[in-house]
Amino acid sequence: MDRIVFQAINGPLERERERREREREERREREKEREREGERESERERERGREREEREREREKRREQIEGGERREREREREPEP
Repeated sequence: MDRIVFQAINGPLERERERREREREERREREKEREREGERESERERERGREREEREREREKRREQIEGGERREREREREPEP
């Protein structure tokens, strides 16, 4: 009889404790996933920054080549023809 009463009282308490523990664990897992996602997003941002810098260097290089070609052409135009 005592065992039945004990189970009747403690059974719901034990289930509630287990439920809270599961919820706590789920919250921890969600938080870890948010952290991992934040790290992935940070890495994506760094990669986009590197790509932007590379495109800018390429643009600058092309611009310098174009300006150099135009400068050479102007110099040729200024030279008297033999």
